[in-house]
Amino acid sequence: MQVKDLTIEEFRGFIQETVTETLEILLRDRDEDEQLKPEVVQELIESLQRTQGGEPGISANVVAKKLGLKW
Repeated sequence: MQVKDLTIEEFRGFIQETVTETLEILLRDRDEDEQLKPEVVQELIESLQRTQGGEPGISANVVAKKLGLKW
């Protein structure tokens, strides 16, 4: 199956799963059996609740600018 064959909902699910997996890889605490730190888990939960509640997230451009990255 190709991306062009996915429905919008399937594509969103794919992106969400990919982002979740990537965050888990990047945010692992190597000293804690490769589990996410509890404070990171809590922040992700709160962020998800805010966006599901309709609060807009921070755009990638804003994050890149705050980090001094050229996007």
